[in-house]
Amino acid sequence: MNDRTLVSKNLWRKPLRTTLLVVSIFIAFLLFGVLGSFNYFFQYAPDTRGANRMLVVNKINFTQPLPFAYVNRVRTVPGVTHVAFQNWFGGYYRDPKNLVQTFSVPPEDYRLVYGNTIKMPDAEWQAFFHDQTGLILSRSFAVANHVRIGDHIPLKSNIYTNSSNGQQAWDFTVRGIFDQAGPSSAYFNYEYFRQSATFGADSVGMIVLTTDSPKHNDAVAHRIDAMFANSAAETSTQDELAFFRAFLAQRGNISFIITLVVGAAFVAILLVVGNTMMMAVRERTKEIGVLKTLGFTSNRIMRMVLGESLLLSLIGALLGLGLAALGMWAVGQSPNLSGLQMPWIVAAVGFVLALLFGLITGIAPSLSAFNLKIVDALGRK
Repeated sequence: MNDRTLVSKNLWRKPLRTTLLVVSIFIAFLLFGVLGSFNYFFQYAPDTRGANRMLVVNKINFTQPLPFAYVNRVRTVPGVTHVAFQNWFGGYYRDPKNLVQTFSVPPEDYRLVYGNTIKMPDAEWQAFFHDQTGLILSRSFAVANHVRIGDHIPLKSNIYTNSSNGQQAWDFTVRGIFDQAGPSSAYFNYEYFRQSATFGADSVGMIVLTTDSPKHNDAVAHRIDAMFANSAAETSTQDELAFFRAFLAQRGNISFIITLVVGAAFVAILLVVGNTMMMAVRERTKEIGVLKTLGFTSNRIMRMVLGESLLLSLIGALLGLGLAALGMWAVGQSPNLSGLQMPWIVAAVGFVLALLFGLITGIAPSLSAFNLKIVDALGRK
């Protein structure tokens, strides 16, 4: 019988206790995997955005519009290569719960700015350009709602009213389906919006642009903001990644909240597992004395007790991280969280934490076994 067999048998000599400990560790690492994956998704998924792409929004708040005239003025700024704009439509399909992030945009200009992100065949882009009521959709939304190119579908807005029918519904023809990570999204021709919306036709929600080099982003931002300084609608210009991270920061420090939640769970379970391991070693005091009498060295017994703690931690952690990865994959199939999954960095950190957890909970009982003298061990009742 080797050490690994002894470790396994000692760990499972009381199956109920061991099972409860595994479940406790499992819950902690499940929580870590889920929250860590969501945090990574929201914090770092936008890293695929163009490094030279920038956003111009109202300095007061990005929900406040900018005058339409700003678009052409931004085109004249040195260092700017392409300029487009987008208006938030607030769309949903059939049911208010079935949200789709919808924007009205100038199709050709928008392709120049976002063509490397919104990936779609040229024929579909051309069809979108030449159909004022055309609509392009993310593939996640199209698959979830069984929508195909050429279909006629309505989208409803929870902001605007269509002047042609007095309702908050617009009819579209699907002209393209594109691949894009992130929530479900859709884009339609700004001219259709301008001619049919009851308000908002003389303004834009956000100006998007590209620069000739990421090195010039700061200079371009300074020129644009200086151009509109002291106006009725001052601007705030920054690169796209910085904008979205600032947007997430408005919801609170997600990383700090996750650290607190996961940290509290780990500390609580650390105390429970550590105390239980100490009890398990005390219960086996005479056995440890017999093992030392038979020639087992203190170092060997210490390694065995530490091995129990590590094995316990790794079983619970791998089960928790595995279920979290499966759950993130399943949630990532939904249109609103397309691309969500557990990144390798979360899994790697979880594995390292499992090792540390096993070492911390096992160090005290293993040292107790190491220092236990044969006389004391056999003499205890």
